[in-house]
Amino acid sequence: MKSNKERTAIWLYPETMDRMDGWIEKDNCKSRSEFAEKALSFYMGYLATEDTTSYLSKSLLSAIQGTLQKTEDRVAGNLFRLSVEISMMMHLLATTLNITDEELRRLRGRCVAEVKRTRGRIRLDDAVQFQSGSDDEE
Repeated sequence: MKSNKERTAIWLYPETMDRMDGWIEKDNCKSRSEFAEKALSFYMGYLATEDTTSYLSKSLLSAIQGTLQKTEDRVAGNLFRLSVEISMMMHLLATTLNITDEELRRLRGRCVAEVKRTRGRIRLDDAVQFQSGSDDEE
């Protein structure tokens, strides 16, 4: 900031002045001028930035972060439980199959390509159709 200040006049509604006077002490400002300087700096910073998180109220920001953390924890817990169930299913299935390493490698490659192509929207019907030999894609 500059060390020399310039004097300027601004026109404010009486209600705005009353509200400002009420906040001056709560914001530890010594004068209306200091309060207006801080308020303008804050608002101009808000307008100039794409990351407005530093300008959100602390309680709102804290609530949003808390909600995001709870959601992240729930998703992580569900992914863990799902992984355990898939692991159990894979082990049960593996006990009944007699598949070579080469067949397993080709199947993994096909599945990776399928997941990429369908963006993870895999259907059991499609796998059954492919395994029965009626899939004309490949």
